[in-house]
Amino acid sequence: MTAQRIRDLNDTFRRSFTGGKVMMTAGIAAMTEEIQARVLDRVRSFEAFNADNDPHGEHDFGNFEIEGRKLFWKIDHYDAAMEFGSEDPTDPSKTTRVLTIMLASEY
Repeated sequence: MTAQRIRDLNDTFRRSFTGGKVMMTAGIAAMTEEIQARVLDRVRSFEAFNADNDPHGEHDFGNFEIEGRKLFWKIDHYDAAMEFGSEDPTDPSKTTRVLTIMLASEY
């Protein structure tokens, strides 16, 4: 039940980019606006979850390629003050979700 609740919250955040913070690394920020828009669309629409990239069933990581470059995205769960990990990622009032989009080479 916990993994399902976290998955639902992660999917809602990832698809809408609301209810948390979205960060891009320097490698993504250096891409053209057109490519960045494509990257954001791919993150929002990502559904290729499997046992390798989602072993806990929380939909908190994905990868894909654009323009011949491998990209990763991941969701981390922080406390409301963003000082520590969230004590309860199933509770949005106690959790700030942070989605980071990066080149695989920046991981």
